[in-house]
Amino acid sequence: MIPIRDTIRSETYPIVNYLLITLNILVFLVEQSQGRNINEFIFTHGLVPARYSEPQISAYFTNSQQVIAFLTFMFLHGGFFHLLGNMWFLYIFGDNVEDRLGHFRYLVFYLLCGLTSGISHLFLNWTSQIPTIGASGAIAGVMGAYFLLYPGAKVLTLVPIFFFLHFIEIPAFLFLGFWIFFQFFNAAFSPQLGGIAWWAHIGGFFFGIIFLKLFQLFPEVSAERKFRNLTKKRTPRRM
Repeated sequence: MIPIRDTIRSETYPIVNYLLITLNILVFLVEQSQGRNINEFIFTHGLVPARYSEPQISAYFTNSQQVIAFLTFMFLHGGFFHLLGNMWFLYIFGDNVEDRLGHFRYLVFYLLCGLTSGISHLFLNWTSQIPTIGASGAIAGVMGAYFLLYPGAKVLTLVPIFFFLHFIEIPAFLFLGFWIFFQFFNAAFSPQLGGIAWWAHIGGFFFGIIFLKLFQLFPEVSAERKFRNLTKKRTPRRM
């Protein structure tokens, strides 16, 4: 199933969401410019569990490289379609979550979801030497928050039925519920399929729900409210 758009329109311009998409694209271009060194680049800036569990491997990396990898891994991608798929999901679901949380809290929320998704993958694949890269875990956290905030929203979805493609409006809770079920299914029965970090997706989704609840306990600071007013969409006057 491919989401085309949702029915919820944000009240503010999702500038952080746009910045995250732009940053992911720019990092991808840097990544592609590495040429023959791209595998070394990914191993250095991706999240490799064995770098933390195997002393003979971790000895090749500085402490700063070990720490920064928890941030940089979520901005790397394994190819154009990996990037395109992630950015499309972020574009559809991120603006509304940013609208509800506010710009600054959304940025912190996104990074925390990415971080905890990486930690989930790390501990469940403790000795793996395969680099984990991609924004999927952070975006899964955004989808988890959307699941709670807008369960009744409709998601226009491209669905293959037999040999034909159909556009169907699916309630968000069903679309996202099926998505997370699919992650569990693949994590349980085909954990190595396509080299996809299924548990990072699952961890990101549920940490997104947890972080949303925690963020909702604290009110926006005045600076955030002022910034939100500056980015509020203006309805044109009719004459």
